[in-house]
Formats: sequence, structure tokens, C-alpha cells
Amino acid sequence: MASISVFIIDDHYMVIEGIRSLLLNEPGIEWQGHATTAASALAYLKQNTPPDIILMDINLPDKSGIDLCKEVKQAYPASFIIGLSTFNQQSFVQKMLDNGASGYILKNADKEEIVDAIQLVIKGKTYLSHEAAQSLKGNPDNQIILTRREKEILELIAEGLTNNEIAQQLFISISTVDTHRKNLLTKFDTKNTASLVKKAIQLQLISL
Repeated sequence: MASISVFIIDDHYMVIEGIRSLLLNEPGIEWQGHATTAASALAYLKQNTPPDIILMDINLPDKSGIDLCKEVKQAYPASFIIGLSTFNQQSFVQKMLDNGASGYILKNADKEEIVDAIQLVIKGKTYLSHEAAQSLKGNPDNQIILTRREKEILELIAEGLTNNEIAQQLFISISTVDTHRKNLLTKFDTKNTASLVKKAIQLQLISL
């Protein structure tokens, strides 16, 4: 039986190296490579044999992994995609699955879970981490959880500040602010800033 080729798309080298080291000597699994941006991933896929499995971070610097998932799946339907994230928010999990992902695991997954996910997905089945599966069941505890930075940015968005103004105030890059803003829109399942702020106020996560 041929080895299962695995490719990872993630902008954190620690995550890439961590997963690579876990899978390096795993029988039946071949490490094909990695990309740190959506653009470099698409360039790689155009020039090389598409991998059997793609572990895809949903939070990339140049494009949402959720959007990239749909694009890659349409172009390379034979490749199976497993979403990789620190978030188990229902909206993230559902949108990845809707866009063609065959699985969803969290970045704190151990070697056994990653291997199980790969082996199940390659058979055409769906693998969800326990937390992701619970979120899809409409777990009553599945509330919108914000990081400290997300809450800071959300409050500044509600005050009407632009990405540039937020970046200056928090001493972070504009692209980082933009990534957080996109993540907030996804977390709250809203399409624009006005809806985001309205929903956050309704859920009493911020106040004006």
C-alpha cells in the first residue's frame, strides 16, 4: 500500500515542526512539505503532485483558511483537507466542512489523534476532534469565547476606529488587526462590522 502524503499549511513554524516531528517516522505516512501562506500553498500545488492529505490552518496571514479550503478543494478534489485550528467555535467548524474539509482538529492534538484523523479521512470519512464535534451538536456551553486581544479590538471597532488607528493604539501591525477583524466576523457569524458590533452588544460581550 502506498504511503499517505501529507502537506501542512500554517504560518507558525513551531506548529509545522511540531506536527512534522510527530509524523516523521510514522509508518505509512510521508511528509510532503509545508507552506506558510495561502499564496505559497497554491503555488506549490500548481507545480507539484497534490498531496493526499492537507492539514490547513484556518487563520492564515493572506487569506482565510476557510476560503482557501473551498478554492483548493475545487481545484484538487482528490486531496482531503483537515482543518487545523486553536478555535473550536461552531461557525469555524461548520464553514470548513461546508467548504469541503473532511475533518477538523485542534492544534493541541496529540500524535495518536492526528494519525487517526489522517487514516480515517483518507478512507473518505469525516474526522472531528471531540471539541469540534461537541460544538456542532449545539453544546449549550458553546458560547462565543474571545481572547483578550480580540476583546480589545472588538471594543475599538465598536468605537469606530479604523484598522490603522487600532494598529497604532495597540502597537501591532495593520495586517494583524485585519486578521482579528476577519476572525471576529466568522466567530459571530456576521458579514459586516455593523452586524458584528450589534451582535456583540446583544450578547453583552461589549457595551457602549
